[in-house]
Amino acid sequence: VQLSESGGALVQVGDSRRLSCSASGRTDKTYAMGWFRQAPGKEREFVAAVDWSGQYIDYRPSVKGRFTISRETAKNTVYLQMDNLQPGDTAVYYCVAGDYGGRYLNTYPFDYWGQGTQVTVSS
Repeated sequence: VQLSESGGALVQVGDSRRLSCSASGRTDKTYAMGWFRQAPGKEREFVAAVDWSGQYIDYRPSVKGRFTISRETAKNTVYLQMDNLQPGDTAVYYCVAGDYGGRYLNTYPFDYWGQGTQVTVSS
């Protein structure tokens, strides 16, 4: 499975931005998909994910209420709508996918990773 992200940009504080990620390759099954991010000098961290059924969605606390994850299963695509962006959201955002159905998305070791897309929030 190959993941391709798009949508990263330089934005201002309070702006909105939508990231997209499309899966290709072995897409004969529906995967859990989500997003991680890594800021300079920091460890990679979980942002949001949705399981393969769409029943379970999880967010890291600092983005809950500002970020929304959604998916178009037929297109093997997942989106991350980011509103009210803050300087602390500056990071490379990575799309992830894995064969998982359940609620423990923030601890699941996702199998597939994209190359990342840069989001920079300027004050």
